[in-house]
Amino acid sequence: MPKIDADERLLKSLLNDNYDNQTLEESLVVAKAELDGYDESEKVYKIELNDTNRPDLWSPAGVARQLNTYKAEKIPSYDFFSTIDENKDYEDRILIIDQSAKEIRPYSVGFAVRGKKLTEETLEAIIQSQEKLCHNFGQKRKSIAMGVYRSDLMKYPIHFKGADPDKEHFVPLHMEEDISLREITKRHPKGIEFGHIVADLPLFPLLYDDNDEVLSFPPVINSAHLGAVEAGDENLFFEFSGTILDDLILAANIVAIDCADMGYEVLPVLCKYPYETPYGKEFAVPFYFQKEATCEVPFLQKMVGKELTDKEIVEALTRMGISSTIENGTIKARVPEYRNDFLHPVDIVEDVMIGHGMENFIPEMPKDLTIGHLTKVETFSRKIKDVMIGLGFQEMMYNYLGSKKEYIDNMHVSGESYIEIANPMSENYAFVRPSIIPSLLESESVSGYAVYPHHIFEIGKVAFKDDSDVSGTTTRNYLGFLSSSGEMGFNQLNSQIATLFYYIQKEYTLKEMVDPRFIEGRSGNIIYKDVAVGVFGEVSPVVLESWGITMPTVACEIDLDLLLAL
Repeated sequence: MPKIDADERLLKSLLNDNYDNQTLEESLVVAKAELDGYDESEKVYKIELNDTNRPDLWSPAGVARQLNTYKAEKIPSYDFFSTIDENKDYEDRILIIDQSAKEIRPYSVGFAVRGKKLTEETLEAIIQSQEKLCHNFGQKRKSIAMGVYRSDLMKYPIHFKGADPDKEHFVPLHMEEDISLREITKRHPKGIEFGHIVADLPLFPLLYDDNDEVLSFPPVINSAHLGAVEAGDENLFFEFSGTILDDLILAANIVAIDCADMGYEVLPVLCKYPYETPYGKEFAVPFYFQKEATCEVPFLQKMVGKELTDKEIVEALTRMGISSTIENGTIKARVPEYRNDFLHPVDIVEDVMIGHGMENFIPEMPKDLTIGHLTKVETFSRKIKDVMIGLGFQEMMYNYLGSKKEYIDNMHVSGESYIEIANPMSENYAFVRPSIIPSLLESESVSGYAVYPHHIFEIGKVAFKDDSDVSGTTTRNYLGFLSSSGEMGFNQLNSQIATLFYYIQKEYTLKEMVDPRFIEGRSGNIIYKDVAVGVFGEVSPVVLESWGITMPTVACEIDLDLLLAL
């Protein structure tokens, strides 16, 4: 979960009331957060946020806003937002996106602020917001990259384009040498860390002003001139580039409101595109794009288990910063500019519960009489575990989410049926596990120091796309096992499969198949009652090399749900 540092002086300047440490800790529950500690020497609060869907809370200003709104029961308002049919006064503040950006990093938005000099505390808060939004919400800058620049040194309009990585050059932040964009990806620390995002693109993103002065090479590094923001600067320009427009605008809205809460005047910037976007070719940012959220009152009453009046519901949502009305038994909620997490009526239910006060809900013991028992697949799984352990295998347990590299690249498969998370908090957890074999190979890749042979297995869930299911996906219980040693091969694996099926008393046959994960001619399907219930084989040397495994390895995977159902 996200953790933030909140300077005590800054946080208390943003809060409308005085809070001691104990009161603050008790109050943070309304922001779905908890006090993780207090650094006495640095005068810094350590706050852990318990919700990855509320990036607006990942800053001292965001936490303070939620506490103030809850206590004052008053919704904060901001007058600098535009809508699809309304543009605010942007004077000469224009951001022009070039056609060349469409295929490489299609969206860029921005806004400006003025009226207050940066202090060390506010600068640190802005940098922290940048890191949290881009790393957690923006998939390590892949979908969101944010830059802050010195407006006094820039000339509008600002331009965003795709640039020749070998011809375009500038002096990057923390360097004194003028080098090309491609050299930055190879020589600059940030280039080495984030250059892979754009390395394979024919053009690299570039942000520059009307004097051809470079602001930054997003998503990698700012320039050492316009991008070297420091305490004492007063006029700033914020730019956000990436691949998902709604996420960029939401991030911009959050930072703009944080700046407004810290005392800055927010100035809209007109974003002009040569191609169509979900909001047309021109719109000013900050921009209100959220849609109304609804929830039926009977559904809410059933979910919370308590009769709440219409007035209590509206008051609860007001404490959470949400304006709402109730008409004909339907709650209509105006989603705040800094939130975009209302995906289902239950999200309104959650805010009503928090706003009403969790302490006002009395826990009840279930009244239904139920008798628990193991499912058939669990009983079957436990029997198989006993067999595998008897065969000398060690049981493993793995995460159900992983990366594209683990599940697709290292396995040399297309991944067409794999389930990808729409907006993962990290690329390490971007896919739902489609197979147990990659998890087993990952363990083997770090076990070269252990005495051979290695025998490991897991019984767990996998998921993949399935058009026959109403959800479009299916989740299955699988057995996966792996053996690795200098003498390991098809015969040993065949013996293991035969022993397993002997003890579970099921007749089977083997049928040859072609699978890129295994060596052709040394792999196949396990057939039970004329249905393929599993795969097995000697793991391909190409796959082993991708994982850094040096010993011959065999693997098998069986669909236990299917095996049990036949």
